[in-house]
Amino acid sequence: MNAIRLLGAALLALSVGTVAYASVNGDFHWSDADSVNLIASIENGDYGTVTSILVLLRGKPVFEHYANGADEATLHNTRSVTKTVTGMAVGLAIDDGFLKIDEPVARYFTDIEPFGNPDPRKQEITPQDLLTMSGPLECDDWNPFSRGNEERMYIVEDWSRFFWDLPVRGFPAWAPKTRSAPYDRAFSYCTAGIQILGELVGRATATPVTDYIEKELFLPLGIDAFKWPRNGAGSAHLGGGLELTTRGLARLAELQRNGGTHDGQQILSREWIRSSVTPRTAIPGTEWEYGYLWWLKSYPVGDSTYLAQAMNGNGGNRIMILPEFGVTVVITKTDYNSQDMHSKTDAFFDDEIFARLSTE
Repeated sequence: MNAIRLLGAALLALSVGTVAYASVNGDFHWSDADSVNLIASIENGDYGTVTSILVLLRGKPVFEHYANGADEATLHNTRSVTKTVTGMAVGLAIDDGFLKIDEPVARYFTDIEPFGNPDPRKQEITPQDLLTMSGPLECDDWNPFSRGNEERMYIVEDWSRFFWDLPVRGFPAWAPKTRSAPYDRAFSYCTAGIQILGELVGRATATPVTDYIEKELFLPLGIDAFKWPRNGAGSAHLGGGLELTTRGLARLAELQRNGGTHDGQQILSREWIRSSVTPRTAIPGTEWEYGYLWWLKSYPVGDSTYLAQAMNGNGGNRIMILPEFGVTVVITKTDYNSQDMHSKTDAFFDDEIFARLSTE
């Protein structure tokens, strides 16, 4: 059994910086007994096959634990958590003047034109459409019959052409159309679109996108342990599978919580930080909304309701920020494609995190 690790700031070396959100005089209560009880729950499998949990309060660790063969150096495959990292790369490229949120994406892919299933609406797709999973192409990872389902992308070599050759999606009578959907955007979970976003960053900056992310994001954050998955053609998988340590994941979340700053350096603009967690579409059949590749969920504390910001991935992996309370939580798991992978993670946050919040 792993020992409890209640580490000081010197060990974890996560800078706090200036918090970008107003205080609500919120409290987060954690005790040594809570740590002991949580470890027992992890060992019992109450929250699934947990490999790590890290809880930070205003940048300081109050709980850190590894299980099921993992330790501080383990690189965790958190699957679609990578999507939020790709979203950060888009923000960096926009901040640096390489991209605009509302410009046509297709203009950067003229070398593979003409596209299959030609349609003028393909020329109107913007980074904002892809960041909000609300583009016009028939691409839905949650529908096994979808032409754009990610499993169909993985078995072809050219992932860019896979996306651009997709037809424009239609709407059956029972599905909300774009103009009747919340925020006038019809959500459709599309990994292929996120792959295009990452490739867009590489094309706009004239730099391999992984190099750009490593230089502009990982390096200033002190993240030096990572592994990019690549397909047979050598292209990095930008919609899932990036491997990072638990502390590396926490650094990315803390950058968001701290308004884009780390150790006094403004890495992402405050404007992008705010924009990325502004609700822009609703996820059908769930309590979640969506920003720019950030999952957003309301939760009550006392008589008020607050908005949690999350990076989610297959297996029940989740990194969540509760900005008004200064809380950042990383949970990594390996319950890939299991029926209760997300529900057990939900239970963890309900039982161990939200239940310990209060306001004065």
